[in-house]
Amino acid sequence: MQHKNAQKEKENPKVKLTFGRENYRIMLIGILLIGLGFLLMIGGGSDDPQVFNKAMFSTMRITIAPILILAGFVTEIVAIMWRSKK
Repeated sequence: MQHKNAQKEKENPKVKLTFGRENYRIMLIGILLIGLGFLLMIGGGSDDPQVFNKAMFSTMRITIAPILILAGFVTEIVAIMWRSKK
């Protein structure tokens, strides 16, 4: 009887993921924050090098976007270090 159970366990090994479901959710939030930060930085350039565009130095591009990107990277570190309560 034990021999059959041992064979079944060898045939169907349980795959244990490195991170839990909660970790992957936190990682997804971090990736979204990083992506949003980069999206906020897009644009602001000018086609004509003689024309200055003030939008290039807007608060959103200079302050908010880098803060979101850093928050995303911190969230990724937290997701890696997070231990589930189980």
